[in-house]
Amino acid sequence: MRTMKSIKKEEIRDLLGKGWLTHDGMWFYQTAKEFGINKANQLNRAAIKSMSVFEAERLIKILGIERPVKNLDEIKRFVLNGMQVTLPVSVFSKFSLIVHPGNVLRWEWENEECFAYKSMKRMGLLDGYECGVIYRIECWFEHSGIKFNAYPTIRKCMMHEKGYCRGTFKFLLG
Repeated sequence: MRTMKSIKKEEIRDLLGKGWLTHDGMWFYQTAKEFGINKANQLNRAAIKSMSVFEAERLIKILGIERPVKNLDEIKRFVLNGMQVTLPVSVFSKFSLIVHPGNVLRWEWENEECFAYKSMKRMGLLDGYECGVIYRIECWFEHSGIKFNAYPTIRKCMMHEKGYCRGTFKFLLG
């Protein structure tokens, strides 16, 4: 048997992150079973919106981000480091974020690798599931005072409906 001292920090972080994701997924599943998928989506989005206020503040503080966020590099660092801190490495490593001209960040999940997509597929809830992952990032921006437009506007799971999950954020920096 291993001891705490022999377990690497990355292993503990991955375990805790997966535990949080499992709890989140099971909460959604039980809510959908009890109240239906529409109510589960509604409650999930409300929880994400209210949680993101605290989460964004904590991320800004721990990452040492100064407000107001003024440029695309700071925004990219906020998203990437924020996701890296909150998600297990095995999940985060499937996500990419690329800077494009015109204050645009292009995001993408590897094919069939979004953790929410995989969980909803296992639970049989893909047909009605509304994406909470990208909504969470959008809530970080809103709370942090970062003005943006998202393309496309996402509601349903893109991976399920289109076979891919990608889009862009165009930031209104000035």
